Amino acid sequence: MSSLIDQIDALLPQTQCRDCEYEDCRSYATAIANDHEAPNKCLPGGETTFENIVDLIQVDPEPYRASIQANTKAIKLAAIREEECIGCTKCIQACPVDAIIGTSKHMHTIITDVCNGCGLCLPPCPVDCIDWLPSEKRTRSDVFAMADQSRERYHLSLERRERNRQRDKTKHQQAKLQQGSTQETVDARKRAMAEAMQRARAKKRSL
Repeated sequence: MSSLIDQIDALLPQTQCRDCEYEDCRSYATAIANDHEAPNKCLPGGETTFENIVDLIQVDPEPYRASIQANTKAIKLAAIREEECIGCTKCIQACPVDAIIGTSKHMHTIITDVCNGCGLCLPPCPVDCIDWLPSEKRTRSDVFAMADQSRERYHLSLERRERNRQRDKTKHQQAKLQQGSTQETVDARKRAMAEAMQRARAKKRSL
């Protein structure tokens, strides 16, 4: 039997957009289940998600209904104006589902079928070359149909970032060890030189 957190998480669109003020969809689901967080904070999910959550957790929807009706997020997709892109990779780092491809100092592009419209790529762009445009084809039903894909890609992205973090940490530690080894060699040479000079002075005094 799945936990309440799992059941709530399954109702969310998995955009990982943080509009709910939590790190990701799972964190919001956890807050609803464990801390009685309000059920109307999933703006991409809109009234559909809201109604499903209140039905599941059995709370009165009326205190929250007006807010979700007023603040439901329109379905939009990101689009990079590629001729203006400077290849800084900041949008790549911000995307929770790895929907942006490109390398440093090279033009980036967005995989439209993977982009879930979270909007997290917009704020870090230093040249403001990303448009967030209303989608003419994607419906809210499509957003929910993408939920499993978005969740899986998000977790794969987290795993990749953690591997990269561990790799960078290992490289840093190895560099420190190498630096320490080099310094030890320099210190040993200085000691050997000092000892040789001391012996030479002692020999000179004995003559």
